[in-house]
Amino acid sequence: MNTAGDRSGPRVSRRSVLATTGSLAGLGIAGCLSDTSSVRVLSAGSLAHTFEDHVGPAFREETGTEVHGEYYGANAVMRMVEDRTKHPDVVVSADATLLRDRLYGEFTDWDVEFATNSLGLGYNEDTEFGEQLEDGEPWYELARETDDGDLAIGDPNLDPLGYRAVQAFSLAAEEYGLEGFREAMLERVYEEPEEPQIMAGVESGSRAGAIIYRNMAVDHDMPFLEFPAEYNFAEPELADRYATVEFTTDEEGYTAEGRPILYNATVTDDADDPDAGHEVVQFLVNNPGLLEEAGLTVGSSVPTPNGAVPEAVDV
Repeated sequence: MNTAGDRSGPRVSRRSVLATTGSLAGLGIAGCLSDTSSVRVLSAGSLAHTFEDHVGPAFREETGTEVHGEYYGANAVMRMVEDRTKHPDVVVSADATLLRDRLYGEFTDWDVEFATNSLGLGYNEDTEFGEQLEDGEPWYELARETDDGDLAIGDPNLDPLGYRAVQAFSLAAEEYGLEGFREAMLERVYEEPEEPQIMAGVESGSRAGAIIYRNMAVDHDMPFLEFPAEYNFAEPELADRYATVEFTTDEEGYTAEGRPILYNATVTDDADDPDAGHEVVQFLVNNPGLLEEAGLTVGSSVPTPNGAVPEAVDV
């Protein structure tokens, strides 16, 4: 049984970097030790391209097994598992604490953190907003002057990307002395309920920008202004500062404190193919180069096991 270990040092010896060529629309996964030809992954929407274009094809090339992935806001993912409207083998969250708060006890008792990310502003450089941003104008000053719907955030009631955007507005307001900034932004931003679609309007130019993760900008080859460390949720040493802000969802009444971005994965207790699910998690642990290729960050703090990690997953 593995337990949470020392987060201070890398675990390079347990990793192998897998080079992959090509990009496929489908997901490939299942296991060398599994008799099935597919495995079901229910994942945070910000990892849709990571699985579709990087992890899935590479895993299929290695194992010959397909991954059937579905992607939603992580809040929605947890709700689907809790309501048993979805029956995945693997659950992947963009907020490690959210998964533990919602699924530990009834659905799982372990997870593995495997990557981190940073928050910022993806934008269309051909819009007036984009041009001014590239001229060095402060994003928050430009944001306060945008028309309703010019900027998008994820739906904060459905995904951590959304509530982190709201939390970033609060922290930026404190950082720059912007009275009423959070409230003003919430009145004018568009809240995108389908997280994987948040980039579409920015790419077409119908929206000027969106508050997104770095890997999403990489996915779409889009200009990206990373927020300062004080509110990009990328720095573990600033965890206390991030924790000064929070957001409570409407439906579940779940209160999320601000915290560093951590992606984690688990295999549910009622998974149809837990062996294949374990192999998916192991593959994420073993291939940091593949994840970094997709725009994620894999630093010394990950991978990190939590809870009663099964022996089949070696972290």
